[in-house]
Amino acid sequence: MSAIAETPDGPVPVIQVLFTLHPGFDTMDFAGPLDVLSWARHNIKDPGSALLSSPLPTMSLHRGLTVLPATKAFKCTFAAAAEHTVSAQGVSLRAHMDFEEAHESLEDFDVLIVPGGGTDAVLKENAEPLHLIKAFAEMQKKDPSKERTLISICTGSMFLAQQGILQGLSATTHPDFYTKFEILCQEAARRGDLEQTDVMEERYVVNNARFALGDDEDENPFVLKKRPDARRKSIARKGSNAWKESNRRRESIVQRASLKLGGLRVITTGAITCGLDAALYLVSAMVSHDSAEEVARLMQYTWNKGVTVAGIDV
Repeated sequence: MSAIAETPDGPVPVIQVLFTLHPGFDTMDFAGPLDVLSWARHNIKDPGSALLSSPLPTMSLHRGLTVLPATKAFKCTFAAAAEHTVSAQGVSLRAHMDFEEAHESLEDFDVLIVPGGGTDAVLKENAEPLHLIKAFAEMQKKDPSKERTLISICTGSMFLAQQGILQGLSATTHPDFYTKFEILCQEAARRGDLEQTDVMEERYVVNNARFALGDDEDENPFVLKKRPDARRKSIARKGSNAWKESNRRRESIVQRASLKLGGLRVITTGAITCGLDAALYLVSAMVSHDSAEEVARLMQYTWNKGVTVAGIDV
């Protein structure tokens, strides 16, 4: 059963997120973004976004869909090869589904998040989540009518590079792995159409962003500037309803189709804490900037903004 959240502007579909798990993944690459997304609300005044001891109201039905009284923005699901997957730090996590089921239900998800750690064995064995990542990207190229996002955390970008997804894009990874990352990108280019990847030394890099950068980038809060106080009110699209409408409007679909990978938003990050920053960016882009700032406040975390490479106003 699908879920929707009630907002002052009416019901908004809950954003469906799929996390991949593989043996030896880094725990914080997974847990950091999960925590950020779990706190995000469409309505920052919703009591469910505060640290309250009282339980949230019971769910009710709205036109056959489950309504979340707390305007929770994201629902997260975990996929792995086995029921239990052990991280590099020895944490055992239980998956909601295996990769076979993940492939079958891939169309249901708006966001795919790939943690790093333990990448050598996956690359050597050509194992999952490599094929799931490729399938997600191919699905967007074939069907740009839906807004989809692919995020790799830390060395998870190695998987994207191996699958040729980063050709012609900009990307980053853990600083200790820049050289290996560049080699993987170059090998993918030789196997593909020779388009190179611009490897950047940033906390996170966003391709196919869902807003116009504008003539004056000083007006855009998502673009890194030298002075933190240079960030002002932006021309960026405003929150949840804009995300909902972007999947309906014909002009949005046409614009997405004209971009690389059918407009798939591709985000790569640096080391562990950069995953928090990128997750906050995702909240800002798909929910609202206010919601992202509220999550950062609740976590007592200073959001360090990365860079966007190109944007469209959808």
